[in-house]
Amino acid sequence: MPAPPFTAYLYPVLLLIASNVFMTVAWYGHLKYKSAPLMTVILVSWGIAFFEYCLQVPGNRLGSAVYSAPQLKGMQEVITLLVFAVFSATYLDQPLKWNHWAAFALIVVAALLMFKE
Repeated sequence: MPAPPFTAYLYPVLLLIASNVFMTVAWYGHLKYKSAPLMTVILVSWGIAFFEYCLQVPGNRLGSAVYSAPQLKGMQEVITLLVFAVFSATYLDQPLKWNHWAAFALIVVAALLMFKE
């Protein structure tokens, strides 16, 4: 059986990156608006999360053709951390400190172990 095309590996990653942008905004974007009513924040976050799911579900579905479920989950965690690091530093003005990076590095190592046979 021939190897899947490169795009079969790439498209799921791109969809998961895009979904994580929406997820991070839904989960943490409201922290800049602490005076907003909680119910409003919840409803807006749900609305944003809808678009996250519209990207995440197909990303995992397409990805399952070339990656195992544990590999997809490990990849998702690394993507989440990278997107969050950028978001935290740029949008929330809370750059990560050395201990955050060290903790994230350990998670990356754990995720890489998912790809070992």
